[in-house]
Amino acid sequence: MNLLAEVMHLLSAAGLALFVGALLTEAMVLVPMWRTLQPQEFFTLHAAHAHRLYAFFAPLTVSATLLAVGAAIAAVATDRPLSSASVVAAVLALVILSTYLLYFQRANASFAAASITHEALPAELARWASWHWFRTVIGLVALASALLALRGARP
Repeated sequence: MNLLAEVMHLLSAAGLALFVGALLTEAMVLVPMWRTLQPQEFFTLHAAHAHRLYAFFAPLTVSATLLAVGAAIAAVATDRPLSSASVVAAVLALVILSTYLLYFQRANASFAAASITHEALPAELARWASWHWFRTVIGLVALASALLALRGARP
């Protein structure tokens, strides 16, 4: 079981690292680009490519979350040193996942349907960016916790 816990912690840290890297890329590349577009350009672009973002982020978000939860369960089950760090990483991953249901699902659907007025789009994109930075920072803390938990197995 200790080998399984070790593998779960490695996978959890790797999954969170990939996920946080993708969140940072979206925050620092895509969102600023979206905010420079005229409303009709943004809605057209979003309608054409939103499914690609979803197809990329949905499995990445879910797998990073499941790996973090699995690592936390393995840590607690094996009374692993720094198991609390694994639990923190898992809880934070679940917080990130919850932001989809709390905000992003509705916001993304309104972008895809172009149901926001052109005048309201800049404010909504600013709100979207704020929520996104919230989940990105939470992801960075989750990754740090997962790395700390991984360190717990080292002498």
